[in-house]
Amino acid sequence: MNNINSSDVIVFVCAGLLIILLLFGFILFFIISYRHKQKDFNLLQTQKQKIDEQKVALETTLKELKETQDQLIQNEKMASLGELTAGIAHEIQNPLNFVNNFSDINIELADELALAIQKPINERNVQDEESIINIFKENEDKINHHGKRAAAIVKSMLQHSRNNTGTKEPTSINALCDEYSRLSYHGLRAKDKTFNATLETSFDPSIGLININAQDIGRVLLNLLTNAFYATNEKKKTVGENYLPTVKISTKNLENKIEIRVEDNGTGIPETIKNKIFQPFFTTKPTGQGTGLGLSLSFDLIKAQGGQLHLQSKEGMGTTFIIILPS
Repeated sequence: MNNINSSDVIVFVCAGLLIILLLFGFILFFIISYRHKQKDFNLLQTQKQKIDEQKVALETTLKELKETQDQLIQNEKMASLGELTAGIAHEIQNPLNFVNNFSDINIELADELALAIQKPINERNVQDEESIINIFKENEDKINHHGKRAAAIVKSMLQHSRNNTGTKEPTSINALCDEYSRLSYHGLRAKDKTFNATLETSFDPSIGLININAQDIGRVLLNLLTNAFYATNEKKKTVGENYLPTVKISTKNLENKIEIRVEDNGTGIPETIKNKIFQPFFTTKPTGQGTGLGLSLSFDLIKAQGGQLHLQSKEGMGTTFIIILPS
């Protein structure tokens, strides 16, 4: 056996130490790397937990905002219903008066007919009896007509107040505009007896039934018309008796589209705020007289019908709102 000299021993020792150092360094590197990964994992877990908590918080906030929005929309509906109710009370009185009057006449005719048929045969006048019966029938037709008219007014009120189902149905846009223009006007007259304005209507007879949500369009019309009458009333307070408040509502057939215009010669809208007019909660009315939601909701309701709502206005001259609906 060859003798191992001291230099070989030193080489072996150094090699062993080097291997040990490398092994130790690898283990140390592994431990440090593991700790970093564990730290990163813990950090990610913490961040994930925070994100989950933020997600839950955001979902809760979104739910609360949705509930608040629904409540605000319902408040706006009830506010517009208040505007509508006064007009309905006036409008429904007319057909009810007709129903009462013709009913009273028919009671008298029934008494006359009862007396006539009780006479001896040779004293009865067949022509008079037939005349009474014909008048009786005509009056019944009128009672039926005005009864249905009253029922239609009540139906409009109920549709306006209840939750929207989003259902579209064939609707006469001319009849809808005529209905809500009169209800809006008489609603304001009921609240302020001194209020007076000229209401002009111009409806295109070529427009047939169009498929819309009448409840939503009715709300929009009521809002625009109420604003128009309000603007003319405010202008009259400053201009005086020489000013004639006028609101005009018109419809026009544009082939594949229907145009509705609500025009007034009121105060108009300043150029500086035109771009804000459809923003939620923006209002030019004094505190307590407007929610600032009417026009923004109207804009959204028309958009949901596949239509557009535009504004034209000149300060001091008047305002025109233009509704475009698909026909």
